[in-house]
Amino acid sequence: MATIESENSKDSSYDRIVEVKAFDETKLGVKGLLDSGITKIPRMFYHAKVNDNNKTTPNDLMFNVPIIDLKDIDTNSSIRVEALDKIRRASKEWGFFQVVNHGIGVEVLDEMLCGIRRFHEQDAEVRKTFYSRDQSKKFRYFSNGSLFTNPAANWRDSIAFFSSSDPPNLEEIPAVCRDIVVEYTDKIRAFGLTMFELFSEALGLPTSYLNELDSIKGEFHLCHYYPPCPEPELTMGTSKHTDISFMTILLQDQIGGLEVLHENQWVDVHPVHGSLVINIGDLLQNLQF
Repeated sequence: MATIESENSKDSSYDRIVEVKAFDETKLGVKGLLDSGITKIPRMFYHAKVNDNNKTTPNDLMFNVPIIDLKDIDTNSSIRVEALDKIRRASKEWGFFQVVNHGIGVEVLDEMLCGIRRFHEQDAEVRKTFYSRDQSKKFRYFSNGSLFTNPAANWRDSIAFFSSSDPPNLEEIPAVCRDIVVEYTDKIRAFGLTMFELFSEALGLPTSYLNELDSIKGEFHLCHYYPPCPEPELTMGTSKHTDISFMTILLQDQIGGLEVLHENQWVDVHPVHGSLVINIGDLLQNLQF
């Protein structure tokens, strides 16, 4: 890891901007690099701090991300009170937790993952027609939102769209994933409203408090795709960050790789089939739990 930075600094002929521009102009993303048969990743993907997350997680229950069961919370008051207490503690101590029995069928979640994968693995010439950095477009496919400003690119491609306020028209959503995108966004919107009710109650506020705020009404979907990497030791799929939103609802596949920084330890968020991961965003964190 330490040699990456020094090697780059020695090579005065290397022009990152040229490399980044050439990559972006292909409109094929990281998947395009993989399809081209590369065995070495471009230098623009080198992360100087790729091995910072090398602390081992203690084998202790206190370092397991909380899992909260939402079954019967609407019909059993004692279960609801218990769930609210768990949400309050998980939000305060972790900022992350997983939820099960949330009301969205596992078949919908699995098909959403498959639909996003189908988009990224479809014919390259079809895929590239959606590629854009124009944020006014309602449905965008791109690789790395801050490609030209971040010191290192992440090894991933993404699609992005809003599902409320000003959502894309049906014909703007790629046919390969259109049906499941519509179904998933409808169901995740309803679940998000439920979570904001629970957060409101956990904060000691009226149940409808957060749902009445205008600032939560922009539902944004960011769907990442991580192709196999020929040199994974040199790069990252997603680098260290926080979310600036109120709340992120994350649908995780079964491969894993998501980590949470807790008490100065990087803790794996182990995939639980059918679960959703809740991440307290920066805006919601400003409200006191």
